[in-house]
This record gives sequence, structure tokens and C-alpha cells, in this order.
Amino acid sequence: MKKFKKKLFFILFCLVLAFLFICISSNTYAATPKLVKTLTDAFEDIEDWILKLATPAAAVAVGVGLFMKKFSFGDEEKMRTAKKVIRGSLFAYGFVLAINLVLSAIESLIG
Repeated sequence: MKKFKKKLFFILFCLVLAFLFICISSNTYAATPKLVKTLTDAFEDIEDWILKLATPAAAVAVGVGLFMKKFSFGDEEKMRTAKKVIRGSLFAYGFVLAINLVLSAIESLIG
């Protein structure tokens, strides 16, 4: 678990550094360099793709959890697992929406 947290922190740190590098370098030069524009467009495309994929993925995960709960036939372990699936998918979807909100706020402050 500790390794996972370190890897997650490292990935988030690298993404924040890349985002800051793109924002600072595009405001420093007289014109936006071609590479920075390409990277910015790529990040925007990835963000759009993740948002379009997150809603159906969360719906499928919640549906699977509900079916698991419905067809557990009173087995407590299966019901617990179903609740974890539902809760985890909703938290993950909320996390994706929160990241989008934060990125939109940062973009409005910079641009």
C-alpha cells in the first residue's frame, strides 16, 4: 500500500509539474511554441476523453454492484463486496469530476 501511495504521489507530482511548465512557458514567450501548443491540445483531448468515459464506467460499476447485491442471496461477504464496489465507483467518479473542476478553475485563473 505504501508503494502505491508513493507511485500515485509521484505521478500526480509529475502531472502538476508538466501542467505548470506548459502554463509558465506559454506565458513567458512572445508566442506559444508549437510543442507547447501540441502538448496543451493533447492534455485537453485526454481530459475530454476521460470525462466522456467516466460517466458510463461509473454507471456500469454501480450496476454491477447492484446486481451483485441483488443476487447475493443473503451472503454477507458478497453484500459487503457489492457495497464496496458501489461506494468505490461513486468516489472515483466524484474524484474525476473534482479534478475537472480544479483544472477548470486553474485554467480560468491563468487564461
